[in-house]
Amino acid sequence: MAQPELKRELANRHVQLIAIGGTIGTGLFLGSGKAIQQAGPSIMITYLLVGIAVFFVMRALGELLLSKAGYQSFTDIAEDYLGPRAAFITGWTYWFCWIMTAMADVIAVGVYVQYWFDIPQWIPAVICLIILLGLNLLTVKNFGELEFWFALIKVITILALIGIGIILLIMGFKTDAGSVTITNLWKHGGVFPNGVTGFLFSFQMVVFAYVGVELVGVSAAETSNPEKNIPSAINKIPLRILFFYVGALFVLLCINPWTQLTASESPFVKTFSLVGIPLAAGIINFVVLTSAASACNSGMFSTSRILYNLSKNRQASPHFGKLNRNHVPGNSLFISTLVISAGALLSKLVPEQAFGIVTTISAICFIWVWGVVLVCHIKYKKTRPELQAKSKFKAPFTPAVNYAVLTLFAGILIIMLIAAETRPALLFTPLWFVLLFILYSIGSRKGRSSQDQNMIHKQ
Repeated sequence: MAQPELKRELANRHVQLIAIGGTIGTGLFLGSGKAIQQAGPSIMITYLLVGIAVFFVMRALGELLLSKAGYQSFTDIAEDYLGPRAAFITGWTYWFCWIMTAMADVIAVGVYVQYWFDIPQWIPAVICLIILLGLNLLTVKNFGELEFWFALIKVITILALIGIGIILLIMGFKTDAGSVTITNLWKHGGVFPNGVTGFLFSFQMVVFAYVGVELVGVSAAETSNPEKNIPSAINKIPLRILFFYVGALFVLLCINPWTQLTASESPFVKTFSLVGIPLAAGIINFVVLTSAASACNSGMFSTSRILYNLSKNRQASPHFGKLNRNHVPGNSLFISTLVISAGALLSKLVPEQAFGIVTTISAICFIWVWGVVLVCHIKYKKTRPELQAKSKFKAPFTPAVNYAVLTLFAGILIIMLIAAETRPALLFTPLWFVLLFILYSIGSRKGRSSQDQNMIHKQ
């Protein structure tokens, strides 16, 4: 009897909006307030630099995914080029990345709902998880539809912000904070008001803002016509970075002097309120709520697919490799959702620090995953020149750009070690890798022992 397989039900419009949704989330709508406080107007440079680096990671991932038909995610790539140990560590680390990210987003859902209703924040968080779980259990097409509409709401909001901002700039509109003018970018202490230190310390939150861009790669196994859809989505990333990140921040900082924005408030909510749009705060609060739900939805999708792939590669329990009648890894979805729900507990135990802790750990782990993609691409060019020669989607400026981006990532980790706020999470994260190393070694030893016993029985 044939085993059920993942269905290729994600159409081009789903892939395009997954790519957009993956690069617009809580990190931009909420986390950018903290980053602006650290870096001032130079935050636009930080977003641009990290965005360029992420684009080259995605070009490398795209070329690798399309180089071999059997690849379903970058864990398959890691196993092919770096061995089963690297695949095990990278797969489980990616699962952990998204668990942390989804925890941050489910915490955010609870906080945003409190804007309207005075209820404990864990209640809307749990309700959100139950709804998303039910929809994701049906078909992968439901995930695509959810992300399509969630991403569309984000896109419309940012388009509205940029359009309104340009009109206000032309008008020289005056708010309670002063005139809307491009000079707000430098007249409040300069472009680098907190010096080089503030600029460097902003990199952690900006890295977190880009997590999820690689969802295009995770969804490869369920994408119809990946040879067309994946390159199309990846090639549009630079335009999206310039428009949705740098463009939106440019408008925000022209309307609001950076000194008026706080780390605890969404700069988008603040801006729409400042220009006097009726019900603006409520409308934007709804948008950031859907953004958090979207990111949580992405987390549930990616963690379930990673567990499924780990199981198929015998690096996780066979229980996680089973598909339901809708060709969805239901068991993997259930366990991932259960772990994500711990985010509500974390927000109750350490409400002030919870968001910062999980975003820092997430950023560190994503740097590992992105770094593995770059290292695999370097080995691909060295060891598979025949595949590279046939590639129709060659990553540009390699391998030099791979080494440059890896150097940038190493520099960001050093900055996290220096910064007092991110240092504890950075020092904790290696324990995760030590745990995975030990678990893999134990599993490998048991596997070899079973093989030896089978050989003895055969003899």
